[in-house]
Amino acid sequence: MTNNVPTTMKAAVMHSIRDIRIETLPVPQLKDDEVLVKVMAVGICGSDLHYYTDGRIGHYKVEKPIILGHECAGEVAAIGANVNRVKVGDRVAVEPGVTCGTCEACKEGRYNLCPDVEFLATPPVDGAFVQYIKMRQDFVFQIPDTLSYEEAALIEPFSVGIHAAARTKLQAGEIVAIMGMGPVGLMAVAAAKAVGASQIIVTDLEPLRLEAAKEMGATHTINVAEQDPMDEISKITRGKGVDVAWETAGNPAALQSALSSLRRGGRLAIVGLPAQNEIPLNIPFIADNEVDIYGIFRYANTYPKGINFLSSGVVDAKKLVTDRYRLEDTMEAMERALNHKNECLKIVVYPNQ
Repeated sequence: MTNNVPTTMKAAVMHSIRDIRIETLPVPQLKDDEVLVKVMAVGICGSDLHYYTDGRIGHYKVEKPIILGHECAGEVAAIGANVNRVKVGDRVAVEPGVTCGTCEACKEGRYNLCPDVEFLATPPVDGAFVQYIKMRQDFVFQIPDTLSYEEAALIEPFSVGIHAAARTKLQAGEIVAIMGMGPVGLMAVAAAKAVGASQIIVTDLEPLRLEAAKEMGATHTINVAEQDPMDEISKITRGKGVDVAWETAGNPAALQSALSSLRRGGRLAIVGLPAQNEIPLNIPFIADNEVDIYGIFRYANTYPKGINFLSSGVVDAKKLVTDRYRLEDTMEAMERALNHKNECLKIVVYPNQ
């Protein structure tokens, strides 16, 4: 079933580092269990920027032209013969990683660890800087009319925070510190607020991001260029330390601060990926204080919660969108995200405008 779908579409294709060209490609053909989504909004993520500037993240390497972008939402334009979750015309958020559903990780409900996942904009899989994408129906979620496409696209970074909260067993009333207020960190603030953290302490270098963190629900902001985060956290917690700390920036100093900020028996989540593989950590502190450390890889089973929370209006995630671009200007949008981090938070591309 279709809704006046064309046979070709525009796509922003990255041919090499810092070289994105607008091309005409065929609209994807659907299998029986797939949905065609007319992409209405795509957020630029830090991983997109890594591929754009370096051509790789860890062992994921760009070896042929690729389409970037994975934080997306849109309208159902066509459905396969066996699709029963959504119908043509539905507004949807897209969870960007299609998993096998049959491996041990998938069976355990930890499908983010599926070895055969096909994740949008992770080489060699193309992403969402296109007018249409196809997705298996179980990774497409209806959104209410009250939720904008921009907010629905933000459910992807929000999901990382929801997953970090679940992994670290964050409880209502606890104190959390979040190091790094990029888009993932900002949405992590919203996740901590959703869980009911009593105090949310955040750190960053950029005043714009610290101000945005307050909008998302942070109770204390620390500019690490002007204040010592350990001294400030000690004052706020009366020397006890925080219950939970999340490092979202991939910054070695921030990770060390996050660890040091914990109370005895505290929990640490490593969300951000640093450039280097090995970072010195205070092992006696970890052992003496029985610190629990959790690695965070994407998310699982988070989209319904994310949609419900962002639809509730408790936080206004739209405030994070500072810049808007057409698909034709995707490369300009990437350069803006790369070179003006002090001026912009979330940059959104609109492929069908």
